[in-house]
Parts: sequence; structure tokens; C-alpha cells
Amino acid sequence: MRVTKHEHACLRLEREGKTLIVDPGSFTLPLADLQDLIGIVLTHEHPDHWTPEHLDRLLKAAPGTPIYGPAGVAAAAAGFDVITVSPGETVALEPFTLEFFGGRHAVIHETIPIVDNVGVLVNDEFYYPGDSYAVPEGRDVRLLAAPVGAPWLKIGEAMDFVLAVAPRRAFGTHDMTLSQVGREMGRQRLRWATEQDGGEFVALDPGESVDL
Repeated sequence: MRVTKHEHACLRLEREGKTLIVDPGSFTLPLADLQDLIGIVLTHEHPDHWTPEHLDRLLKAAPGTPIYGPAGVAAAAAGFDVITVSPGETVALEPFTLEFFGGRHAVIHETIPIVDNVGVLVNDEFYYPGDSYAVPEGRDVRLLAAPVGAPWLKIGEAMDFVLAVAPRRAFGTHDMTLSQVGREMGRQRLRWATEQDGGEFVALDPGESVDL
């Protein structure tokens, strides 16, 4: 399986000629050259993780592609046919298997409502938590996409999240709100956390990939 990082929180997963897209949001450039798109996962309803324009483009290129997300996404994207998923559910979407974790977005501030959020574990080896620190307990994560910058994120908590998951490899995501200096500082902190259990941190920029 190949995992490609796009701008901010958007990820492209490819296996056996099939493509899965995760969180194409407002900071992400239009996606092109998609090979046999078979699914879209939206971890939560915030616009930096999905936009109607992205979904319209993707569905025009691949009509009928299923969209998966928690109940909050189904309500926010009412004009689209969103298949509601919840923590603990597993979806078979050959050649991908999707397992969902968590349930709630990390707290930004007590005055800001907490929305639904699901982390997604793909083929029991690649994990992305969305905007949360939900840990896929008991799983041997080969590759982790770890958020590195956000209004809800404290870098020490992000480091603790990586330490808890203990992935074999990790890269930083959710980073478009950071300056270049801030992104590199965050990456260094996550690199340290990844290496504590013998893992490897990979610095991916938009368009760069890692293979599993």
C-alpha cells in the first residue's frame, strides 16, 4: 500500500490499482490523476477536512463513490450520500479494510462545541486519528499519520499520542496552519517520540509518499 500526503490533512492511499481518499479539505489543492477511486473517508465535519467542491470533483470523476464519515459529517454534508460510521465498526472496501476509532474531536476551547470525529485504521497497518488523540489500542501500527499543528493541539500531547501508539514509522500531518519553522519544530518533537520505541520518522511534504 502506498500512502501519499497532500496539503494539510488530506491523504491518498493506493493498493492494487485502487484509491482511497481521506479528508480532502479547504487547504488541499484539487486532486488529480486518481486511479480507480473506490472510497472517501471524512473524519469529521470541519471544512479543513472536507468541502463540497472537493466532493463534487471527486464524484464527477468517479460517480457513485461511497463516502464514509461519522453522524456529524452526514448532517453537515446533507447534500451528499454519506454512509455513517461509528467507533468499533469495520468496513470492507476491497482491497482496503477500514476500522474506526475514537468518536469525538479534541477539545479546542470550552466555548466551542465538540463534534464527532473518527480515526481510521486501514488494513490493520496505517492509522490516522483525524482531529483527536484516539489510540487504536492493541494494534501494531506500521505507519502513523500524526497531527503536528492545530488550534486544539499542544505539542506535548501530540508527542504523548505518538508514544502511546508506538508506530514503526510516522509522519506529520495537519500542518498548513504552521509556518515552515513551526512545522519543522513540530516534526522534530514527533521524530523524538517515534524513535523512543525504535520507530522511524519520515518527513513528507505534499505529494510525497511512503510504501508499506
